[in-house]
Amino acid sequence: MSNSSSITQFFLLPFADTRELQLLHFWLFLGIYLAALLGNGLIITTIAWDQHLHTSMYFFLLNLALLDLGSISVIVPKCMANSLWGTRAISYAGCATQLFLFAFLVSAELYLLTIMSYDRYVAICKPLHYGTLLGSRACVHMAAAAWATGFLTALLHTANTFSLPLCKGNALGQFFCEIPHILKLSCSHSYLRELGVIMFSASFFEGCFVFIVVSYVQILRAVLRIPSEQGRHKAFSTCLPHLAVISLFISTVIFAHLKPPSNSSPSLDLVVSVLYSVVPPAVNPLIYSMRNQELKVALKKLVQSFFFQQQ
Repeated sequence: MSNSSSITQFFLLPFADTRELQLLHFWLFLGIYLAALLGNGLIITTIAWDQHLHTSMYFFLLNLALLDLGSISVIVPKCMANSLWGTRAISYAGCATQLFLFAFLVSAELYLLTIMSYDRYVAICKPLHYGTLLGSRACVHMAAAAWATGFLTALLHTANTFSLPLCKGNALGQFFCEIPHILKLSCSHSYLRELGVIMFSASFFEGCFVFIVVSYVQILRAVLRIPSEQGRHKAFSTCLPHLAVISLFISTVIFAHLKPPSNSSPSLDLVVSVLYSVVPPAVNPLIYSMRNQELKVALKKLVQSFFFQQQ
């Protein structure tokens, strides 16, 4: 038995016990991390470099790439280091920092995805008011609100979680520091306070989800009223990447946190955790660039410009 004042480090859940599999996980995560760095880095650089992409949609996409880059950088390097050196330890301060940053970035991403659905709604359902409702100043304010709300949400959760007395050891059933797994170490009834905060945040999550669903119902109705097939195809093309990213983000989070405990196993929990914490930041750049001709053309120009300068 121990309490939170005597805990100096936590032990994370390892992916494997054998040295060979640990090294395999290291190389696998290294590949995913490099793909995320390259994909999100190219999107950020391309949007910042090309003047034609200085619109609200790409401004929000740049912010999404920054959040994805941050969220995967909070988790994967530590996981890679543990696999490479065959350790499970993370310091108390490191765990608190990791929990705060991940909660901050993921919360801000949810709010940003909600804003992006509003951007698509205005662009398709109210195109004549697009410049008025989503001017440059309005976009900056909305993006800043998403980052600030995510920061305050993470600060509230981190302060509540690490103020609880921990007396059930220091081994976490997760490969990174996450609120539910730290709450399992608490032996105090005061954990109900953090559960209350989680329920309060869940209400915001549900509000965002409902807003996104209503927005896309209105978008679908508007698109179906477009007379030309080419017009419908163009409208769908601007929405499908965002809808795919939202579906991947929300479905994995819901499955991870709302699946029945009876169906839970360490292996399944690890796979699901990777799906919602590691895979989306690496896959999102690919989703957005596959069907976006403007982004692909700008990226091609950027690459050609870079190689031209090298010659």
